Amino acid sequence: MKEINEFVMKDSSANPGPLGLLGFGMTTVLLNLHNAGFFEINSMVLAMGVFYGGTAQVIAGILESKKNNTFGMTAFISYGFFWLTLVGLIVMPKLGWIAPASETAMASYLVMWGIFTGLLFIGTLRLNRALQIVFATLTILFFLLAAGDATGNKSITHFAGYEGLLCGFSAIYTGAAILLNDVYGKSFWPLGTLTK
Repeated sequence: MKEINEFVMKDSSANPGPLGLLGFGMTTVLLNLHNAGFFEINSMVLAMGVFYGGTAQVIAGILESKKNNTFGMTAFISYGFFWLTLVGLIVMPKLGWIAPASETAMASYLVMWGIFTGLLFIGTLRLNRALQIVFATLTILFFLLAAGDATGNKSITHFAGYEGLLCGFSAIYTGAAILLNDVYGKSFWPLGTLTK
């Protein structure tokens, strides 16, 4: 048994959390600049959704699974595919592949993501304050966007855009804090770590 234990290697791989959080946060900020009314949806937002918000988060989630982090795996892979499905919902109708989703269908889509995010928020209550802010603001964002689509009220969608900027920047802060804390070997930027 001793010989077997000697071959067990310690996980020395890098933390994929900053990649996932920054991919999510930066893409969320850019999409919500659109939601807030600063510009129309364009190729910049869609490209970020496919490559950084989508693909990079899926990669981060796969790496989290190798680190035995079920929460990180579930969150990053799920939100990576959220971005990919959102881009699909926008692009596929423009290519003539399928009819666009109705406002009711989009509201349903966003409500489901809001419920999912609310459940993940419960998990953050055992993690840290920074992640609690990310998931709380994201839960609110999904429900605000759903309300905007359900009612057709653009004022709600514009308000959601500003709330989404708070969500996106909180994710950027959290990702950067984890990265910088690792680089500096100390709490360079606080995360509000919980005591257990």
